[in-house]
Amino acid sequence: MVRKSDSFFIRQTLNLDNAGTFQQTPLDLGAYVDALGKSVLRVHNIAVTFSDSGGTAVQVTASADSAAAQFQLTTQSQGDTVLSSNRSIIASGIVYAVNTFGTDEFPQLSHDMDVLPQMWTNGYLVAVDTIYLGGEASLGWAEDVYASITLECTVETMSEASAMALALSQQGA
Repeated sequence: MVRKSDSFFIRQTLNLDNAGTFQQTPLDLGAYVDALGKSVLRVHNIAVTFSDSGGTAVQVTASADSAAAQFQLTTQSQGDTVLSSNRSIIASGIVYAVNTFGTDEFPQLSHDMDVLPQMWTNGYLVAVDTIYLGGEASLGWAEDVYASITLECTVETMSEASAMALALSQQGA
């Protein structure tokens, strides 16, 4: 029997910078996840916003004709961006911006490479007590790019053996 809580939201913002270097921050889930106590987190949906430090649109510089920004949410700490096929990936997304105006302008955006909204039919179970928001932004942005995520979650109870097996599968190399 699985017991489920009402849904709630977890929010996190990460400064991706605009230097093309990988950034990462942990999200502590210890209040929700305890594999020995049979408690796991189910992520139902993830909404992602790329913005400046104030939550508004980021411009692409006149000297750059394009820019990119990406995020990844993982069950393991990463030293750099990993492929979506990596077993630690919960969600990922990339946006590309094109500036065709020749001045610092708000770009035309495309997310054709990786659609940002993450919605699963039955959610994504997490049994580790820390997940990681990471990503990077390229040099073409006029200022630092911030990735903000909102996770819609519930807490559920599993058998201890199932919760531990899931936790172990989400850790290590």
